[in-house]
Amino acid sequence: MKSLLVVALALFSLNAQAVTLEELQQRFASQPVVRADFTQQRAIKGMAQPLKSSGELLIAQQQGLWWHQAKPFPLTLVLDDKRMVQVMNNQPPQIVTADSNPQMFQFNHLLRALFQADRAVLEQNFAIDFRDLGSDSWRLVLTPKTSPLDKLFNTITLQGKTYLDVIELNDKQGDATHISLSNQRLEPRTLSDDEKQRFVF
Repeated sequence: MKSLLVVALALFSLNAQAVTLEELQQRFASQPVVRADFTQQRAIKGMAQPLKSSGELLIAQQQGLWWHQAKPFPLTLVLDDKRMVQVMNNQPPQIVTADSNPQMFQFNHLLRALFQADRAVLEQNFAIDFRDLGSDSWRLVLTPKTSPLDKLFNTITLQGKTYLDVIELNDKQGDATHISLSNQRLEPRTLSDDEKQRFVF
């Protein structure tokens, strides 16, 4: 048992080198499917109590992003390369395409880039401050430099280790959104039939 521990510590020390943005993108690119739970807390200027919500999400490189809020009320968002679909309280889905709302679609495309650490998209839209925090931890602070993002946000901060763990949005209105991701799972590496149906509308 002791020898196994020594081997494990040796392997860890080999991997405990500085994290770079390139390595982070490669790491995320090697994760074709990520499943996670989320909690979201939004502090709105003028409101005494923050708004809280929770649910689960699914990021699939080939299909897109599926975001399902379970509390305080059901809300599902699906983002892919061609559209955004929103379903609230089991009502008929609302579909937004790049043609019908290019500004909203640009933001949705960016949201996927955040989850996948797509460097090309991030560098096109933000000034980037990437920092290795040690112990395989990292923080990426994004300051918008293109419209309409620079009119909406002061900064967007991503933080994590093996996975993306925290997203913080600080907007121009003085509001702040904190999203914590937990219980991340990479297996199975392909979608089940049920998961595939989540992207069908």
